[in-house]
Amino acid sequence: MAKEIKIRTRNQDVFLRVRKGHFATMHSHTNYFIDVTTQKMRLSEAKAVAQELVENYKMHTIVDTILCIDGMEVVGTCIAEELTKDEYVNMNAHRTIYVISPEYITGGQIMFRDNLVPMLAGKHVLVLAASVTTGKSVLAAIDAIKYYGGTTVGVASIFATVDECDGQPVNSVFNPNDLGDYESYKPHQCPICQRGIKIEALVNSFGYSSL
Repeated sequence: MAKEIKIRTRNQDVFLRVRKGHFATMHSHTNYFIDVTTQKMRLSEAKAVAQELVENYKMHTIVDTILCIDGMEVVGTCIAEELTKDEYVNMNAHRTIYVISPEYITGGQIMFRDNLVPMLAGKHVLVLAASVTTGKSVLAAIDAIKYYGGTTVGVASIFATVDECDGQPVNSVFNPNDLGDYESYKPHQCPICQRGIKIEALVNSFGYSSL
């Protein structure tokens, strides 16, 4: 596999690890593997990501629930902590925020058990994802929130290639401009495949598996 590249932000604790090559996700083929493992699992990095993202919401957005997809519960908890700090510019100060994750059934459809439904019904819900590329996972989350009676108030992620999903702005720490030559294709339209270049690894929110 290609050498890892680190892309930093102004925050010394926030950087993106990427590898260039030919990778297959569930919905697309890309020329970069975006590795957000440590941002999701390491507390110091999760806190730093949360501090970057929370600025988009704390002054103007009421958040009752954070719906975490792609294993973003640690970052979600850090965002909830930031949103409930006692600050005069914080709309959510002293409020309780639920941090939940979905259950997936056949076809990628999302469901929630009865004990979690009260955390969505009538609530303002922030969707938090590791990455938003095709947007299909986020759209499924938004549809589920609507079905269970909640209101989506935003979408946040570490990396995103789209600006909005279902009318909701997508705020991210990184985007394709940080990579310059990032490419993503539908599997049957992938020019890398058409050039006869083999897929190096299968990737998803858990990481990669070399082929």
